[in-house]
Amino acid sequence: MGAAFKETKLPANAPAGHKALAWIDDRFPLSKLWNDQWGKYYAPKNFNIWYLFGSLAMLILVLQIVTGIFLTMHYKPDAALAFNSVEMTIMRDVPWGWLVRYMHSTGASAFFIVVYLHMTRGLLYGSYRKPRELIWIFGFAIFLCLMAEAFFGYLLPWGQMSYWGAQVIVNLFGAIPVIGPDLSLWIRGDYVVSDATLNRFFAFHVIALPLVLLGLVAAHLIALHEVGSNNPDGIEVKEHLGPDGHPLDAIPSHPYYSTKDLFGVSMFLLIFSAVVFFAPEMGGYFLEYNNFIPADSMKTPPHIAPTWYFTPFYSVLRATTADFMYVVIAAVVLYVVFLWIKSRLSYKGKVAAAVIGLVLIIGMLTLEAKFWGVVLFGSSVVIIGALPWLDHSPARSIRYRPKWHMWLYVLFGLAFIALGYLGTQLPTPAYTLVSQVCTLLYFSFFLLMPWWSAAGRFKPVPTRVTFHPH
Repeated sequence: MGAAFKETKLPANAPAGHKALAWIDDRFPLSKLWNDQWGKYYAPKNFNIWYLFGSLAMLILVLQIVTGIFLTMHYKPDAALAFNSVEMTIMRDVPWGWLVRYMHSTGASAFFIVVYLHMTRGLLYGSYRKPRELIWIFGFAIFLCLMAEAFFGYLLPWGQMSYWGAQVIVNLFGAIPVIGPDLSLWIRGDYVVSDATLNRFFAFHVIALPLVLLGLVAAHLIALHEVGSNNPDGIEVKEHLGPDGHPLDAIPSHPYYSTKDLFGVSMFLLIFSAVVFFAPEMGGYFLEYNNFIPADSMKTPPHIAPTWYFTPFYSVLRATTADFMYVVIAAVVLYVVFLWIKSRLSYKGKVAAAVIGLVLIIGMLTLEAKFWGVVLFGSSVVIIGALPWLDHSPARSIRYRPKWHMWLYVLFGLAFIALGYLGTQLPTPAYTLVSQVCTLLYFSFFLLMPWWSAAGRFKPVPTRVTFHPH
């Protein structure tokens, strides 16, 4: 039998709000949830500006859900009506509809900007290292879910770039041997992007993926609060506890980080509002000019490119030409030789690496470059999730690593930004060559990380966090 119900007793003159909260707490752990997840959650006291982006991502998620709900009230998921429901009904007929639409479209780009910065912080301070591997995996899954959510939502305005962008991306699956054509047909629901495609993309964008996304965000936060937050020094604050059982180098999130997050939110909303009211298209990067033209299956735009947040990975796809495959084959050979000479793998492990390398080389010589472009495109995303097992550095934080490590991070960042820019431009021989160089730099950063991350002279890591009040 269950325990007897015990009701919290408060003085008769207690405020009505306290009585209401006590009534709820007796039946639902509202105060406990608040205290566990934020109110009395102790976080390291040396957080800096990089730690604002997690809360900003939560804010944008709520913003996207709320604006999305209002947009679906007037949107028509029909190939004959979708474009006008956005450009005429929402933008011109519905009061303040233009504002909701621009908030949603700007929010999509803002989401990826904040998430990329959030991931950069994790990279710089080693937030993916033990015991936070699962936090990183959940975060990576959120990133994949965001990419899928953005892709499905990109088709809904039914403009020229929406239509042809979806056509190109879905056709990529056709490069997969044997199952490719059937897989592309299953995704589209038709032989071309059509009304059936629009309806299923709408269902995924509005219902399926948001539910998955919310579940992953909850898992990400629960995992974070279970092991505790990392900090710019990469030191475990739980190793030094005070008499009260709380870490000596940590402070309650509320009110200390609540006030800092409110300041960050204020700055974000200022910038966000400026973009929404004065530059919602952001020069064609947030909203492409071709997307203000109704979708026409008979007229292909001169240049088809995805939205800017996909372009770094899209550049990897475009860089994979038939000639570049010989460079990739040479890179595979060199990497296998490097593993034999430098790695600590067992003899069986080295033989397995050689066999895998041989199979890849045979595949590259027999299968067309388009297929390997899709493989590299997918690998450029998936490899980010492997970071916890690629980084062998004795120090988590970049603060205590050799200075040249920072230059490697800078080079990686520049290569990523260059790939992103080149993906928005028309492919020329010069741009293709630069994309190929940046692709090699991108993959080299990850595949060689087990060795370069442990190389060099490291600074001594302090036992307590460094903090200078200001």
